[in-house]
Amino acid sequence: MSTPAVELGVFVVVSEYAEAVDFEKQLLEDVSEFYFDLYGLVMYLFPWGEKGTLLEKHDGPDEWQKELLDDIGAQLKEGKSVQEAISSGHGIGKSCECAWIIITLMSLRPHLNGVVTANTQAQLSSKTWKELAVWHKLALNNHWFKWTATKFSHVQHPETWFVQAIPQSENNPEAFAGLHAEYVLIIYDEASAIPDCIWEVSEGAMTTPEAVWVAFGNPTRNSGRFRNCFPGGKFAHRWGHKKIDSRTAKMTDKKKINGWLEDYGEDSDFFRIRVRGEFPRAGSNQFIGSDIVLEAQQRQLELREYISYRKLMGVDVARFGDDRSVITIRQGMKMFDPNIYRGMDNMELAGKVVELYREHQPYAIYVDGIGNGSGVVDRLRQLGLPVVDVVVSNAATKPREYANLRAEIWGEMRAWLKQGADIIFTDEMSDDLVYLEYGYNNKMQIQLESKKDLKERVGFSPDLAESLALTFAPFKPMVNVQNQDLLARQMRQQNISNKGWT
Repeated sequence: MSTPAVELGVFVVVSEYAEAVDFEKQLLEDVSEFYFDLYGLVMYLFPWGEKGTLLEKHDGPDEWQKELLDDIGAQLKEGKSVQEAISSGHGIGKSCECAWIIITLMSLRPHLNGVVTANTQAQLSSKTWKELAVWHKLALNNHWFKWTATKFSHVQHPETWFVQAIPQSENNPEAFAGLHAEYVLIIYDEASAIPDCIWEVSEGAMTTPEAVWVAFGNPTRNSGRFRNCFPGGKFAHRWGHKKIDSRTAKMTDKKKINGWLEDYGEDSDFFRIRVRGEFPRAGSNQFIGSDIVLEAQQRQLELREYISYRKLMGVDVARFGDDRSVITIRQGMKMFDPNIYRGMDNMELAGKVVELYREHQPYAIYVDGIGNGSGVVDRLRQLGLPVVDVVVSNAATKPREYANLRAEIWGEMRAWLKQGADIIFTDEMSDDLVYLEYGYNNKMQIQLESKKDLKERVGFSPDLAESLALTFAPFKPMVNVQNQDLLARQMRQQNISNKGWT
């Protein structure tokens, strides 16, 4: 026989359970009402203006945030996949917008699969993903989801209903493949620095109706896939694009912005990038301007304009496992399509050089002889080819202007581009040329960013541009005549064999 106290306790438990069931039922019904209204759901889920909360002094998202949330919802309502690119100044609230997009779509789209990445692990873990943890705790439906350092998932379906935080890596683009769910979400933070190969893999997920891909970034580069999402870019017709000026955002430090305006000026690249959300006219330390490269890529020379010049060959030898070996032929103002190889040893690469030498008969073969390149130089000399060992770390022949030979040959290449060159029209070639930065040493000589530093900064080595630059080395070849005679006989024999003569 139960006591009154026990009966009262059972009543309280049952009552609390019933209230919880009613609350959950009402929550599910309420959330479902916002299926195409992401902004409305943000206003519903979070305690805007409530005393004692982090949002006590806030009444809702900024205007640009509301506009983006509304645009995503409107496109989804039309049954479209969504691709939105947002260039902005600093401090506008990108990270919390990322968090809202994740939480709202995870709440509205069952078994959504998503991925979030950024330019660096630090950016992803300390800003973008950390901000998601903050807003998850504030959300009315936070018990639906679990946040960890690498995954945000539904508590009942963690294997099929989730968003993952994956640091970008050019060496592991496969990590971004495999989003084949009915509902897909992709978010890039600091998209300017995410390698093209990651963008290409992400495109494979966008065949799903209602897939959402949002790329945020400061417009630091005048090249690459992020830049190409905006007017004038190759992919602009596929993307919605927005530009957010930091001066229009609620949370930015207006005093600091006014200081930048006084120090740098409204139209300086510094102010354009950090405040106005506009791409630079030229990279702040960009050695070769994007406009110069684009003009060279659009130029098409006729054969008569370069046929009378000697052909020159540049060979950039891979130093690391993921770098490429590149052989480029230049004739006067004309660059021919480069030959690109991966995973070749010195003897195999030397063999490719010999094949191309037989085809083009260049006056000289310029090889970057540092490190692995020394073996290629030695082999080509044994064969009697007109090889030049270009040690780019050596002193420049124009020491008043350049810090070393590498800076000099890039300087000569830049002048050549300005004077009417015709180069290949690919994103890889453009990026190789325009990403390189420079400065001045204590002697006021031009000092280029090293290949290693460039690769660490942007995720790739400018192998195509380095190969072309080698053709501007200011040296003539020295040839072993005896070995060259032997090579000539071999070439004549091969020509006879190719024609089928006996």
